[in-house]
Amino acid sequence: MNTATEPTGDLGLPAYPAARSARCPLDLPAEYAQWRLGDGLQKVRLWNGETAWVVTRHEDVKFVLSDQRISADTLRYPRMHPSAQQQVPAFPRMDDPEHARIRLMLTKDFTVKRMEAMRPQVRALVDRFLDEMTAEGDSADLVESFALPMPSLVISLLLGVPYEDHAFFQEHSVTINQPDVTPQDKGRASAELFGFLMELVRRKQREPGDDLISRLIAERVETGELKPEEVAMNGLVLLIAGHETTANMIGLGTLTLLEHPEQAAVVRDSDDPKVVAGAVEELLRYLSIAQDMIWRAAHEDLVIGGQEVKAGDIIAVNLPAANHDPSFMENAGVLDIGRNTRGHIAFGYGIHQCLGQNLARVELTEALPRLLRRLPGLRLAVPLEEVPFRGTMAAFGVHALPVTWWANPTTATAAAVPVPGARWAARARGRRGPW
Repeated sequence: MNTATEPTGDLGLPAYPAARSARCPLDLPAEYAQWRLGDGLQKVRLWNGETAWVVTRHEDVKFVLSDQRISADTLRYPRMHPSAQQQVPAFPRMDDPEHARIRLMLTKDFTVKRMEAMRPQVRALVDRFLDEMTAEGDSADLVESFALPMPSLVISLLLGVPYEDHAFFQEHSVTINQPDVTPQDKGRASAELFGFLMELVRRKQREPGDDLISRLIAERVETGELKPEEVAMNGLVLLIAGHETTANMIGLGTLTLLEHPEQAAVVRDSDDPKVVAGAVEELLRYLSIAQDMIWRAAHEDLVIGGQEVKAGDIIAVNLPAANHDPSFMENAGVLDIGRNTRGHIAFGYGIHQCLGQNLARVELTEALPRLLRRLPGLRLAVPLEEVPFRGTMAAFGVHALPVTWWANPTTATAAAVPVPGARWAARARGRRGPW
């Protein structure tokens, strides 16, 4: 058992999340494999200067996400959330029974059956954005033209949020998830987003629609089960997740397939939904984009992976490292869309497993194959090293993905290929989001 005491301050502690190699940005940081092999857990320095224990082994992550002595309510720790006293709690930051009470009010809107019923609508939106993107020419920023607006519109329609405000949401959600933004700026962005959602809730109380927020108001607020503030905060969480996670998976998943053309061809050419679904599950496991989104706190002294953890210690749950743990998956660092990925935890584990995972699966199984079939000549418009990655942000992905496509790529010459990507890459490096 590792009984090492917590180091004083952040002297000598590695930063978390660790930086990826510029040469192989899709690979996990080498430190994660070292941490898995070490005794106990790794102590790290977070973006806000605080320290935390990082859990990297698959079994340890499952333990942390299922043990009742470990809390999702990190809002009670002001050092982690300086503006917590002004925040209305959302269900992902709650423990049972309150977590279960609110989550059950939302679950019926995200069941497999309900999400599958949305598949024709999602497919139509995929085709719509592909039509608009290809009408502009033979090159585009795939994030700006497709990967971000499609899932953003889907979650906006589901929640009842005006899509014309998506740029506002994206800008503020990026601020919240950017590691080098001050706590004050994060708090300000959160407050502005919450204020917008509160105004939307008030408007829907007067003018209800056929959407999730309106249903929560009619079924839960009017009965006294929820306060309007709770509807706004939980709606905000779902909205940000809908903007950030699936959009990053579409962009990063596309890039990953372009880097593995033989496997991209399988996704493109297969008419078997199970093959496509299996490929998506492997991409979810392999990429595990939620690299710094799950924090926990120990409510009492306990032992995790041989490490003594004290009550009040913060725990960072490293999903990418866990999904690449060789004790869970053989050759885990290799993309293999034909493998059995059963047991991957890209959506988390236990009672807090991602509520929107069924929607994400529908969006990904529609977006990726339809994109590849529509544009069989799709390829990067810049070298991989010029793609601007979201290296240490909460959700891993790309700020921009410059791509091009040709009607007959075998006869095209390098000089004839338009390369607008350098412009997009420079623009992305100077901003905090893809808008």
